[in-house]
Amino acid sequence: MSKLTNPTTQYSTENFPKQYQEPPALQNQMDPLPDCGETSYAGSGRLTGRKALVTGGDSGIGRAAAIAYAREGADVAINYLPVEQPDADEVKKLIEAEGRKAVLIPGDLSDEAFCKELVEQANTELGGLDILALVAGKQQAVKSILDLPTEQMEKTFQVNVFSLYWTVKAALPYLPEGASIITTSSVEGFDPNPILLDYAATKFAIIGFTKALSKQLAEKGIRVNSIAPGPIWTALQISGGQPQENIPEFGKSTPATPIGRAGQPAELAATYVFLASTDSSYVTGQVYGITGGMPTA
Repeated sequence: MSKLTNPTTQYSTENFPKQYQEPPALQNQMDPLPDCGETSYAGSGRLTGRKALVTGGDSGIGRAAAIAYAREGADVAINYLPVEQPDADEVKKLIEAEGRKAVLIPGDLSDEAFCKELVEQANTELGGLDILALVAGKQQAVKSILDLPTEQMEKTFQVNVFSLYWTVKAALPYLPEGASIITTSSVEGFDPNPILLDYAATKFAIIGFTKALSKQLAEKGIRVNSIAPGPIWTALQISGGQPQENIPEFGKSTPATPIGRAGQPAELAATYVFLASTDSSYVTGQVYGITGGMPTA
């Protein structure tokens, strides 16, 4: 019998120390380190022989998905920015420790040409492709629309939204019947924070993209779903995603969750596995909120 735990105290409820890194930041320099399931996630062969591409797979939620996929039997390619190489190298070791193939593909998702290269390299080196976990995102808090730079708006939409179109377009010729596409939206797509004006808008867009694409690809036997995280402790938050004054009580009061703490990336891993596996064969066009109780309706 598995041990029951109180979700309000399953992870630390202590305040986080203020800390800032220039974006995109390195997870291995965070205090405390996020839990991405490195020591806790145990697989059961649910994705044996599958081939997954995970964007943002070096850290945070993407890292948790990549680790879980490998422990469920999949070979995994991860994408990340070149400056995130130290985190990516750690993930490679974790994937290979499971006897699975790891492919590292650094590059900028705001470049359409790179998105096409990313998919082609992943397909070639993995020997196929049947899971797209599109996790990477850009988030920078700005208190007033008057201070929101056009360059930031453009980059946020390119990374968070346009790259989904570019990556899926490149991948469709390779995806077989039974493949799964998983996007990453956010609670911000339901209850937007006023300091995340551009980011929240991209998350609304991702939900629309997911639901429309699921209808378009259903006849091809390809399912499309989304996961909407709440406040999760990742490098995104400490590199400008939240103001530094919000960091200590992130997930407790800024923003507040009914569970009373920030989530950890490991708490999303099983849902990324479920949506990639045949266990979710009758699930498409859905958005799964993992928000600590924050509303997604």
